[in-house]
Amino acid sequence: MLQMNNRNRDGKNNNHFAQAAAPVEQLHPEIWFMHEDINDADRPYMMPLLQDSFEQWFREASEETEAMQGGSFLFDWELRLIDSAGAIKGQEELWHDELQLLAAQVAESGSAASVSFGEPLMHAAAVPVRKRSDGEPFSIFIHIAPSSAAKAEQQAKLSALHFRSCFYRAFEYIYVRDLLLQQKRTEKDANRRDALFLAAKRLYDQFDVTSVLSEMLSSLGQLYPSSEVNLYLSQDHLNGDARVKPLIFKNTAHDIVAKAFMEGKPMTQKERDGTIRLAVPMNGKQAAYGVLCISIDAERWDIANMPAFVLLADTAGSAFENAKLYEQSNLLINELRVINELAKRLNQSLQLKDIFKFATNELLNIFEADYCSILQLDKDRNQFNVMSSNIPTLAREQFVPDYGFSGIINRTKEPLILSDYWQTRVVTSKMMDHTGSRSLIAAPIMVEDEVVGVIMVTHKNPHYFSYDNYKLLQIMSTHVALAITNASLHAEVRRMVITDNLTGLHARHYLNEQIQSRQRKDPLGSLVLVDVDHFKRINDTFGHQVGDRILIQVSEIIRTTIRQGDIAARWGGEELAVYLPGIRSEQAFRIAERIRLLVEAETDPKVTVSCGVSEWTFENDKISVESLFYRADMALYDAKNNGRNCIRLGVG
Repeated sequence: MLQMNNRNRDGKNNNHFAQAAAPVEQLHPEIWFMHEDINDADRPYMMPLLQDSFEQWFREASEETEAMQGGSFLFDWELRLIDSAGAIKGQEELWHDELQLLAAQVAESGSAASVSFGEPLMHAAAVPVRKRSDGEPFSIFIHIAPSSAAKAEQQAKLSALHFRSCFYRAFEYIYVRDLLLQQKRTEKDANRRDALFLAAKRLYDQFDVTSVLSEMLSSLGQLYPSSEVNLYLSQDHLNGDARVKPLIFKNTAHDIVAKAFMEGKPMTQKERDGTIRLAVPMNGKQAAYGVLCISIDAERWDIANMPAFVLLADTAGSAFENAKLYEQSNLLINELRVINELAKRLNQSLQLKDIFKFATNELLNIFEADYCSILQLDKDRNQFNVMSSNIPTLAREQFVPDYGFSGIINRTKEPLILSDYWQTRVVTSKMMDHTGSRSLIAAPIMVEDEVVGVIMVTHKNPHYFSYDNYKLLQIMSTHVALAITNASLHAEVRRMVITDNLTGLHARHYLNEQIQSRQRKDPLGSLVLVDVDHFKRINDTFGHQVGDRILIQVSEIIRTTIRQGDIAARWGGEELAVYLPGIRSEQAFRIAERIRLLVEAETDPKVTVSCGVSEWTFENDKISVESLFYRADMALYDAKNNGRNCIRLGVG
């Protein structure tokens, strides 16, 4: 830019006004912003710009003697006095009316004007200052001096050109400064967008919820250093980061975190320490998952940062949602695999004891639990029996149907989840107390809408089980129930197959199978055949119903007389059989004798029985069921032929 007070090497003044009058484009054709000009949008800011430019002109023209003779005035195009300068500064009031009329004349005509007035005589010349782009006037420069009118007019024109140069220098400075500020803002926004893009990319690269949350908090720390950042989640999530906290809805009217979540929009609040607290909901496509909260120094906070913060929160919400869906899909796939495997393994066994034991071990592994117990409801005895447990003190325990958590489940028929037994002791639980457990999930085993058992899984840590664990246990309990039902049906069908419907004793084929099995592993055993004497006469005399009753009575006497491991069966018609594993014929004879005496004493109508006894040992040359039965049958035949109501031993 031109410096109006520069001197050349010989000490003489340069022709500053001639330089100022030259077109700027010719002096500096390479400067592109010299084509910019003021417009209507700049009018609100013209007053200070005109005043600053006039002051700059005065500083540069202060060495010009002719310019300083008299005085100079600047009016804007609305005829408002902007400023004055020169030897007569401060005397505006003396010529106020004349100056106003002169400025008005220029504004009306759009061209220069002059006037002489006062005593001593003063000459005033007014020149319009025009824009460099279209020549439209935007201010009026007036020079007043006691010299001649021609001299005043010449000085006014030169000073106006000089002022115009100062004005456009100031305008260009402001213009370039604004461009630079805008460029800095643009670069800052671009850097923020790049940072946001990279943060978003890093967020979407994560496939688990914990990594998403950690990456989001790390990105916020980089974008907003020296600020306190917290994340309030609306759902339970064990992250391990102290900045991840549960969203608690207390005093929502004054809590901007809760309000931001409830209203679904950003909230700001100025704290007493001068910081700005900002809360933005973390939204996904399906729901809001929490609130991002940042406390930042008020001097460092710019409202223009709000869209970027909201964008980051939304990006985090979407990434969190995607990770949660991915996590849930993997969990669902794993659950389906576990359920399928559990169902397959459960249905491989038809023994209730094996089912309960296998289910207990699997549930401990699936939930990574400390303890598990499965109870079965015995409706005949009206009690819960512990069928399987990894707690030795609870093995074979019995509980009344309304005791503890099993009682709650039995009454409500609903599953149960407990976060902390020590804090919420709704009932007394022997299982929880003896193991020191704090977390519990439990589910009923339902068959035909009736509770037949209860599954209880515990852990020593509080808040250990999730709602997903709770739902998974419900599903698994239905498969355990199905396995129990299948095993019970199989046991019932087998019981019907191996049981005589009338007497309740085993069927003949079952007795044959058991003797064969015993002969492969036992060293010896005995067989007792029992036959009701004169049974045909009883049927003919009293009828078949009485005959059936007699058979039932004799069968019950046999059942109550023998040991638990002995096997009693209906051999056919009125003949009954008892196999006594590990018993020699002498002891078998005594057992048969006890049966004979009880039948004679307790039957109604009174009947008697005849018995044949045989034995086998591993020393026999021929060991078979047929030979054992043959010898017992021969002994029975002998008893019948020797007066009945007696016992005979078979010989090998």
